[in-house]
Amino acid sequence: MKNQTTEIKKPVKMGFISKLRNFFETANAWGLFVMGSTFVLMLGSVYLAFILRSDLTEFNVARSTTTIGAIFLNIAIGLFIFKAGFFLFTVYKYFRYKAIESVSDEELPTCTVIVPAYNEGKQVYDTLMSLADSDFPTDKLQLLSIDDGSKDDTWHWMKEAKKVLGDRVTIFQQPKNMGKRHGLYRGFNEGTGEIFVTVDSDSIVDKDTLRNLVSPFVVNENCGAVAGNIRVLNNEKAILPKMLDVSFVMSFEFVRSAESSLNTVLCTPGALAAYRRTAVFNCLEDWINQTFMGQPSDIGEDRAMTNMILKQGYHVLFQRNAYAYTNVPEKYKGLYKMFIRWGRSNVRENIQMSKYVFTNFREGSKVGARLLFLSQSSKIIMSYPFLLFMLFFVLTHPLLFVSSTLASILVLTTFPVLFYAKRYKLKESFWAYSYSILFTFGLFWITPYAIATASRRGWLTRELPENK
Repeated sequence: MKNQTTEIKKPVKMGFISKLRNFFETANAWGLFVMGSTFVLMLGSVYLAFILRSDLTEFNVARSTTTIGAIFLNIAIGLFIFKAGFFLFTVYKYFRYKAIESVSDEELPTCTVIVPAYNEGKQVYDTLMSLADSDFPTDKLQLLSIDDGSKDDTWHWMKEAKKVLGDRVTIFQQPKNMGKRHGLYRGFNEGTGEIFVTVDSDSIVDKDTLRNLVSPFVVNENCGAVAGNIRVLNNEKAILPKMLDVSFVMSFEFVRSAESSLNTVLCTPGALAAYRRTAVFNCLEDWINQTFMGQPSDIGEDRAMTNMILKQGYHVLFQRNAYAYTNVPEKYKGLYKMFIRWGRSNVRENIQMSKYVFTNFREGSKVGARLLFLSQSSKIIMSYPFLLFMLFFVLTHPLLFVSSTLASILVLTTFPVLFYAKRYKLKESFWAYSYSILFTFGLFWITPYAIATASRRGWLTRELPENK
């Protein structure tokens, strides 16, 4: 049985003029308004920044004459040089990346797919159907789904999937809501495959996703985990998902491609990831019993598992040809809660990574892993100084701050726009500008807040299925 939800439209290559015409023909009124407002703001800011260029020079000179200002300026220059160099290094590694092609049916390892679910409703049915529709050898595929004490009809839809798929899927129900990590833990212990694949219950996969995802384990015996390529499923109408889709492409197809060239993908996403069985069981008890500041860790299970596998000396790779399409928040409240959860996990796991990344944790070069760690850590360490500087800038020169910031966004975000346009559709690539403005002015507080509240528990969006 083929579920209609799995029919994902693939991008069609078009010429620049055709793409531009198609954009203006298909954009809805609200989307066109947001996009138009974005360009008006940025172009207006460029003109204003030009007019105020002498004021900006005077501001920088005034700051550099004070001791604190000079220190901050030198740190900012140093960070800029590091980030610029790191960006060029990332570009180089991106071009070195190449996805591993699927191996033959005979070479494919046995695979256990684990789908934990909580308050997903019918979406879990669609997820299981898309997985069952994979072109992975049936005799090598074990499909498990765990209901984590849902309060809605998730268990009903899992049973409906069981009726259709029969012995091809095994379903479990937790006695109470215990959290995603415990759902996965049960799946790991019930699974029999050589490779574990974890898929979020609000995600849909392509037919060839599973075989592409697990093939690196056959080709590379040092591979301990593989990250899938995540795209946005619910991006047809809502504005935020359109923005996030562009962001995801940059995050996965550019950043993780470069990380994969260094054998050090820092996070295998919960929406789609694969793990070598032996690597999982080497750290499974530490993972399920992980704590932070004395509290059980109930977030960041994907980043934690990745970290523990990297620590063992395994390679962690990315497969650009293994797609999963997942639902993302459609409202600001759901978006910032998701980012807070990710931010807290990032803080925690960077602390954990600092304990081994400068040791001889694996054979071969470790320079790439250490550079990635330093890049991640610098964002965390400098979040408060830059927040204070931004607030000072806003209070003393509000017009200059807005104009220079928007002008910078226009310049710096052009790369993600061109990258997305090259990979997919021109009309959607411009959402990168809108997203950058939203992130800069509406989500700048996430990292400082996540640092200050890193010890807090809670999924934040678990009771809001419509905002996941």
